[in-house]
Amino acid sequence: MLRKMDKTLLVVSIILFIIGLIMVFSASNVTGFMKYKTTPYHFFYRQLFFLIVGLIVSFVIIRFNTKAYGYVSWGVILVLIGFLIAVLVYGKIVNQARSWINIVGGITFQPSEFVKVATIVWMAFYCTNKKRNGFKSYLLLFAIIGLIAMLIILQPDLGTASIYLMIVFFMFMSLDISKKVKRNIIITVLSLGIITIVLLMNNGVQIFFERQLARFDYFNPCSEEKFYTTGTQLCNGYIAINNGGLTGLGLGNSTQKYLYLPEAYTDFIFAITVEELGLITSVIILLLILVVLWRIFLISKRSSTERGRLMCYGIFWYILLHTVVNLGGIMGLIPLTGVPLPFLSYGGSFLICLIVSLTIVQRVAVETKTSS
Repeated sequence: MLRKMDKTLLVVSIILFIIGLIMVFSASNVTGFMKYKTTPYHFFYRQLFFLIVGLIVSFVIIRFNTKAYGYVSWGVILVLIGFLIAVLVYGKIVNQARSWINIVGGITFQPSEFVKVATIVWMAFYCTNKKRNGFKSYLLLFAIIGLIAMLIILQPDLGTASIYLMIVFFMFMSLDISKKVKRNIIITVLSLGIITIVLLMNNGVQIFFERQLARFDYFNPCSEEKFYTTGTQLCNGYIAINNGGLTGLGLGNSTQKYLYLPEAYTDFIFAITVEELGLITSVIILLLILVVLWRIFLISKRSSTERGRLMCYGIFWYILLHTVVNLGGIMGLIPLTGVPLPFLSYGGSFLICLIVSLTIVQRVAVETKTSS
């Protein structure tokens, strides 16, 4: 099986995971010691644990044919919907969003992250299991997707919901069905979505909070009136990037990680990477992520099955959208959304999902070479 995998994707992914592990330690050691009064290795150990869990899961799922993924995905989707409902009642609030469920020992589980990958697999299976070209054949698909999106919005987590819906949109647009059917479904879904949001707001359900609307005021964050309020994170990210220059201050020598950037090891880890390793090395890291995306795109095009093509295509957008939204946020090009950067950011749920996604792509590559 190893011989049939995409070697370039495998090697580059391993390199990026190692770089990410190093940067999580470097960006989090001060926070762990000064803010949480624990060992500087706290977040490093946790990220390493999640990495090992992800590898164990990948060793299991790569042994099964992608056809089996489709059947399992129905059950996984239903279970995750149950978790998304449970989160709204029993979830842990982090950064003013109720998106996590406590498991044990302070380890949390984020259903909204897992549901992205589960939907990619389930949607690929649903759309290719039978020949679907009529409007009615997609009603169940979008009813379930709409329910999931609404449950994520109610947490509230607009960043995750936006990426989730964009992945679904791009996957749907890639389907080989008539343009008329696509147009009718898109108009219907958008209309129902707008009506649902209006009804919820009229019934007292708060969809958009003041802190979320404030994120749209992201221009000129370093001005006198914004520096200590809405612009704190973004401006300190600018300072970190400026400090790094072309070659960086050296690994471990960041000044902004000394609690100036509250999310130094998650959302803003790329700013710390530029500060310590410099712009040149950081651009090389981004180029490695582009190599991963390019290999996934090629595997999608060469897939011997339509479900394999769709799964790889969805995973391509999953990684690309996370990268673009994260970098766009810290550069001040779009509002900050709290979306992690693939391979670098700390986070167990996202790390495991990323490993599972790459494993699915490798399984598609294996099946393609086996059939040729």
